[in-house]
Amino acid sequence: MAEDSDLERSEQPSQRRLDQAREKGQVARSHELSTFSILLAGGVSLWLLGAHLNAQMVKLLHDGMTFDRDMVFRPELLIPHLYDLSVNVLVTFSPVLALMLLTALVSPLFLNGWLFSTEALIPQFSRMNPFSGIARMFSMSALVELAKAFGKAVVVGGIAAWVMWRHLGEALELATLSISAAIAQMGYLVAGSFLAIVGGMLLIVLVDVPYQLYSHNKKMMMTKEEVRQETKETDGNPQIKMRIRSMQREMAKRRMMSAIPTADVVVTNPTHYSVALKYSENGMRAPIVVAKGSDLLAQRIREIAQENHVPILEAPPLARALHKHTDIGESIPEALYTAVAEVLAYVYQLKRYQAAGGELPLQPGSLPVPLELDPANGVA
Repeated sequence: MAEDSDLERSEQPSQRRLDQAREKGQVARSHELSTFSILLAGGVSLWLLGAHLNAQMVKLLHDGMTFDRDMVFRPELLIPHLYDLSVNVLVTFSPVLALMLLTALVSPLFLNGWLFSTEALIPQFSRMNPFSGIARMFSMSALVELAKAFGKAVVVGGIAAWVMWRHLGEALELATLSISAAIAQMGYLVAGSFLAIVGGMLLIVLVDVPYQLYSHNKKMMMTKEEVRQETKETDGNPQIKMRIRSMQREMAKRRMMSAIPTADVVVTNPTHYSVALKYSENGMRAPIVVAKGSDLLAQRIREIAQENHVPILEAPPLARALHKHTDIGESIPEALYTAVAEVLAYVYQLKRYQAAGGELPLQPGSLPVPLELDPANGVA
């Protein structure tokens, strides 16, 4: 049962899966939205440019029906005349065509934006399988498309019939009008009827767009196994990640150990903690921690310090506070400046004694470590 549940597409698609599908050209698209936008742009342009188009159509009709004497006796002049008329028609309706073309380019932005993919151009011989084609004919998607086609026929056809019936009298009156008046009236009827029919398609769009989004999301749904596999591919295999983190810790540990010989002093607990400090007047605002560790690692830090003649000072409260509140490479807290200054002063005196002799400096006793910084006090 668990294996069956892992194979069910019950998980929402990840962003990575959606991006991969988009690269293949698989996004939610509504052809009804694009068709509606283009037709609406055409209808609006016809309505707004009605007066201009009416004047131009009257002129074109006049030019097309007018023949001079040369054209009557020289038929070869009819072809250039027809060419000129065709160019004038194209120029007259070019604003309408340009607006429709611009709408066709912009309409994809309404749903998932522009998409350029060559995946759809790659031949797929599986599409030539007749059995797969028959299965697609009776699929849920095909049934939905059939329902949409039937809905469009009913809605658009019904609105068209209503508009024609409503304006039947006005259409019959065209025969009684002059040519210019008839053209103007016909343009008004065509544009108004066209906008009414296109408005009916809005109902189809309002149904189709949510369905396309739902259908695409359903196709992109993932099984639990696919989610786990994608997580491995994205974040990496957990075992490999653990191995990488282990190697990173080991490298950091080696870098830390290599910095101990450069330290000025190692402060110890004396056995549980060890913290190596370094300070330089050139470029350092305060002493920094170059190494720290507890238990076995603390012991190893002390051994390396002894091998490289780095002074070791037993100061349990200070060692605990430094280990708790400072990371490797960080400056010590301001509250510990005074305590560390006393330690460094002792170290510098010790180095002068070892170099020139004289009186052996006394180790600092009770260092001024704030109680709230010492974990042993149970305050921090």
